[in-house]
Amino acid sequence: MDLATKDSKTKLLDAALKVIRTKGYVATTVDDLCAEAGVTKGSFFHHFKSKEELALAAVEHWNATTGGLFAQAPYTQIADPRDRVLAYIDFRAAILQGELPDFTCLLGTMVQETFETHPRIRDACEQGITLHARVVAADIAAAKAMYAPKATWQPDDVALYTQAAIQGAFILAKARGSAEIAANCVAHLRRYVASLLNADQEALSTKPSTTRKKGVTR
Repeated sequence: MDLATKDSKTKLLDAALKVIRTKGYVATTVDDLCAEAGVTKGSFFHHFKSKEELALAAVEHWNATTGGLFAQAPYTQIADPRDRVLAYIDFRAAILQGELPDFTCLLGTMVQETFETHPRIRDACEQGITLHARVVAADIAAAKAMYAPKATWQPDDVALYTQAAIQGAFILAKARGSAEIAANCVAHLRRYVASLLNADQEALSTKPSTTRKKGVTR
């Protein structure tokens, strides 16, 4: 595949991340995607047989893009697992920047529309969300072993709860047209996870130290 072909495909995938998070999967058309990417419909159908096939590729593109974002985030360098978990949540709050499509989740957006009508998209979105939750669960498990070894809750369950709370925060942000409610929800999530890990609430109530940046989130 030559460079020009690679570029046109990447442009379509990048366009999908933006347009679908703005308009939703159902309302997004092939014409919309081509216009955003600056390519022809012929180019689209050279790479993808259908909008659904593009959506499945966009999920993989999203997972790779966001996976890189989180892997390079400052919280990953924190040695203490409890501090690392809480700094992860701080990072999720810090990237609630820009317009709603800039920080809401492609997977959460698509699965709400497609869970009955497009099972392949639904399953791909579920796998992406679950994969990220497993990464978070590893840190939560390490923190639990150190700070709450006798607790009966399971790290995998708490990790999935963090994702449910964040996805719900995105929905409320869309409903109100503002990131403020999302930030409030993530703050409550932080307090809850801190309590599970027996953290000193007063000592851990400082504002996130991570640099705020505009970008994509899960």
